Amino acid sequence: MWSVLFLTLPTQPSAVRLRVWRALKTLGCGSMRDGVYVLPDSKKALFEPLATEVRSHGGQASVLELSASDEAQRAEILALFDRTEAYGQWRVQAQTLAASLPELSETEARRRARAVSETLQALLRIDYYPGAAAEQAPAELDALRQDLDARFSHGEPVAQAPHGIPRLDPRRFQGKRWATRARPWVDRLACAWLIRRFIDTQARFIWLADPAGSTPAPRSALGFDYDGARFTHLGAPVSFEVLAVSFGLDADLRVQRIARAVHFLDIGGIPAPEAAGLEAVLAGLREVHADDDELALAAAVVFDALHAAPGAPA
Repeated sequence: MWSVLFLTLPTQPSAVRLRVWRALKTLGCGSMRDGVYVLPDSKKALFEPLATEVRSHGGQASVLELSASDEAQRAEILALFDRTEAYGQWRVQAQTLAASLPELSETEARRRARAVSETLQALLRIDYYPGAAAEQAPAELDALRQDLDARFSHGEPVAQAPHGIPRLDPRRFQGKRWATRARPWVDRLACAWLIRRFIDTQARFIWLADPAGSTPAPRSALGFDYDGARFTHLGAPVSFEVLAVSFGLDADLRVQRIARAVHFLDIGGIPAPEAAGLEAVLAGLREVHADDDELALAAAVVFDALHAAPGAPA
């Protein structure tokens, strides 16, 4: 259920019109059309002060209940509250600050960081139907805070991440067999590239039809990106992110850049500018290569290029 505010604003005074428009934006209302605004029914009370003010200045205001007649209509209403683009804009703000840290004084950097944090909190307050982006954003803010401490507070203790992924020594993972699901897609292809590029240059891959069921991985193989695998989704992080953190590769800003695109393509969340192009190229490679080893090698060239792309963080 939703509450709908129908408004006809008074022509004068203009200050009332401006105040009401700002209030509607602050509340994060969905707009069905001019003068018709929606909030979850649990937030109905937020409309009442606005309706009272409009009526007191000669305008018209009514608050009614709305229910969807079918799933398609429900989806249309929920789409009015999609904050994906807003999270993307917020991430740009956070990344811009992170890139500017070497040029800023500590006072200015921390002032801007507070503003970034407050912007996120304001966004989370009006994200009435939070999804993957809302789950991902706090980790992005934590990364910014760690960048701040690394720049200005050398030796500051770093809190253990909520997912508690332990650090591993790559020297103990050389010449291994790595197993995952056959016909790899974005996360698995990215993992295969990360493994062979940074962790185990002599890695051999085993592609299994049903690793969690009828075709389990050999005991000596290291599994990734399937249920029960040693390296797989752990809370919000996807398998690529888990591998990167496990082997200390998450500090590489270029790997972070790829991780954001992989995360978005795998489970959604905050949009990444490289995601659409990466998805299109990998989809084409999947059509070209029926053999999974050939597919992984071809995809590795793409990830190498993305890692080295001009404009990527140094």
